[in-house]
Amino acid sequence: MFHYSSLFLFQIQIMANKRTFKKNLNEMVFDIVEECFYLQMVDESKTKKTEALIDETAAFQDEVLGKISRSKTKKEFTELTNYVGEKGKYFVEQLNALNK
Repeated sequence: MFHYSSLFLFQIQIMANKRTFKKNLNEMVFDIVEECFYLQMVDESKTKKTEALIDETAAFQDEVLGKISRSKTKKEFTELTNYVGEKGKYFVEQLNALNK
């Protein structure tokens, strides 16, 4: 048994600009989806739960990309960075729960 760590989330914590933030967000989402597909290959009984997590991750990505485009101040950007970090930890916890 292995557990997913939040190592990939540390990239999200320090952002230089919106372009870098979007790139790191997309990488985080890709990592989550990739792990879901792996879990589906290993245990087909988890397909419904992993599909739900993929859908939730995609909705989160759309939400955050919209907020990134609308953010104008450094404060908004910092709040969004914190939100993404928290949500990333949530997704890691969900993946760990699926792995049990």
